[in-house]
Amino acid sequence: MKITIIDTAPGEEDEIIVKCSRLDEELMKMLRQFKQGGMCLNVYRDGEIHRIEPEEIYYFESVDQKVFACCEKEVYETKNKLYELEELLPARDFVRVAKAVILNLNKIDSLAPAFGGRFEALLKNGEKVIISRQYVGSLKEKLGL
Repeated sequence: MKITIIDTAPGEEDEIIVKCSRLDEELMKMLRQFKQGGMCLNVYRDGEIHRIEPEEIYYFESVDQKVFACCEKEVYETKNKLYELEELLPARDFVRVAKAVILNLNKIDSLAPAFGGRFEALLKNGEKVIISRQYVGSLKEKLGL
């Protein structure tokens, strides 16, 4: 992908031009995220609504038909389903690693093989997340391994 930045003349409006052979879903998702700017998610804890940026979230986990956003020290509930979060979140940063878990790749400290073809991710806050063997391939691809 080539990116070109051209200074505008005084009084000229900023403009973005996308030139591509085909407009696929990944490109559309990037454009939506770019247009939205700094995205925040509405999450809930103790009857209060909080707005947090996706970068603060280490992983999302679905437990008993509820979805939780796990941050460095706090855990919030979100009304979104995991499949909705996959569509909303930047694909370069978040990846499904189990049927019930979406992981923020930027929060991984290390990865290690685990029993049964699975992997274990040690996160920067010390928590461990198991990557199901069905998702190990896509995680490796995402990380360029």
